[in-house]
Amino acid sequence: MARVKKGVNAHKRHKKILKQAKGFYGTKSKVFRAANPAVMRSLRSAQMGRKLKKRQYRQMWIARINAGARTNGISYSRLMNGLKIKGIDINRKMLAEMAINDEAAFAKLCETAKEAVK
Repeated sequence: MARVKKGVNAHKRHKKILKQAKGFYGTKSKVFRAANPAVMRSLRSAQMGRKLKKRQYRQMWIARINAGARTNGISYSRLMNGLKIKGIDINRKMLAEMAINDEAAFAKLCETAKEAVK
């Protein structure tokens, strides 16, 4: 059986990691042994960032809905409870958009929620 050398495969793997490390500072962008853990860490951080982005958007939507609701004389929690009781199924992203751009429709929703909660 012929001897299998792994030089070509190792070179490909190293090139792939170094390509991902492009733009890193100093040795981390030039030397595989330094670049490999840096790339692995950056990929892990990127994954966490994608998860955090979703949380931050939801927080922002809730803050905007709360601000819009309070200008109409109702709290966020009572607004959401009232909408749920009335069977109005609308997501927070659209509610936040309405609170900013379509205040008349949002005020009508707030009135509907107030009636349901009373």
